Amino acid sequence: MADVLRDGGIEEPFEVQTKTIPGALEGRDVCCRAPTGSGKTLAFGIPLVTMSPKAEPKRPTSLILTPTRELAEQIRGVLKPLADSIGLRIASVYGGTPYKGQYRRLNKGVEILVACPGRLIDLLERGALRLDDVGIVVLDEADRMADMGFMQPVCSILDKCKKDRQTILFSATLDEEVSEIADSYQDDPLTVGIGPEEVSMDSMQHFFWRINSRGKSELASYIAEKCGRTIIFCRTRAGVNRLGDEMSEMDTSFTTLHGGMKQKQRDRSMHKFSAGQARVLIATDVASRGIDVDDVNCVIHYDPPDDGKAYKHRSGRTARAGLTGTVVSLVLRSQNRKYKRIQEEVGIRCKFTDPKPESLEEREFVLAPPEKSKFRGKTRKGHSNNKRARRSRKSSTFRSSKQGSNHRNGRRKGKGKRNNRSRGGPKRAKPRN
Repeated sequence: MADVLRDGGIEEPFEVQTKTIPGALEGRDVCCRAPTGSGKTLAFGIPLVTMSPKAEPKRPTSLILTPTRELAEQIRGVLKPLADSIGLRIASVYGGTPYKGQYRRLNKGVEILVACPGRLIDLLERGALRLDDVGIVVLDEADRMADMGFMQPVCSILDKCKKDRQTILFSATLDEEVSEIADSYQDDPLTVGIGPEEVSMDSMQHFFWRINSRGKSELASYIAEKCGRTIIFCRTRAGVNRLGDEMSEMDTSFTTLHGGMKQKQRDRSMHKFSAGQARVLIATDVASRGIDVDDVNCVIHYDPPDDGKAYKHRSGRTARAGLTGTVVSLVLRSQNRKYKRIQEEVGIRCKFTDPKPESLEEREFVLAPPEKSKFRGKTRKGHSNNKRARRSRKSSTFRSSKQGSNHRNGRRKGKGKRNNRSRGGPKRAKPRN
């Protein structure tokens, strides 16, 4: 395994690995608070790979629970080279993908199973596997699973594993629900804290710009062009698709991510953004936790987050590993009160001003050339998930809200003529001469 780590450019352990791996290798339960990007995947992965015994078909011996499909695939990708080096098998199971391939892998036998709680419960009910042989369980991003309402399924899964199992818990915060899991399912755990207890807002520049809906997408595009690698958060899937359409018209390099996409589409989008082949990721909150992408310079709250906690989770995609970042909230008049409440919850005080994109620090970003992708399908400059007709292309330069008399939706201003008959109605017979 040391050779595999060395080949991956890993020479020295991170702090979280130094503090947790020895205790985990001794078989102790571990309760660790650590932010995303701190090196925690290897912190639990190395002990897990080292200690996992051989598995029989349908009976994994180690289990990693994680809240999202993207994080499950990321963990599997990190640990697979280590597992392969000592002859262990690893697989991931999550919703949104066919059952057939998951049945096949489980029937062959896997030592390490990476799973989202919902699909794992489903497979257990279908009799596709048993957890009686699971002696090591990892709960990754436990606080996120609590936010998503997974705590009851997680408890049900833990109850099906070995009674004397080793339980390793990693979480960005140790709030009430996570602490209850630790108290109920861990025995005298090694407790470790890495970094600040909460996402630090001090390493970010926060801007709250008053806008109206007209020109909003052009402003977001201009910010991204100036700041470099950017994540734009929308509230809904439809909002992501709509903004993607507008970004495509402005010739902005982007990709999209939301829960309505097929898994291959989501994998393709994340790969494109993380590899530097797209400047902008337009996403719903599905991407705000657990995705480890380096050098994100800017986060744009295109739609407001639900609360202060969601604001921190979204904003925490930038200003990582000691770097600084920019966070811009685009505030409609009707959203003033909500953003004031969010500022109070987060503990920041910022004025609401008119947009001043020229004041942002300009950061260089060079698009990586397209590579021969393992994903099927043609590479496109801008990815869109609906089939709307393309409208006239807009300039990539930011336009003020006073411009833009042509509304992007291109709707008719009047009903127009319908050839004197209702649409879809029967054709009127011609009078006889």
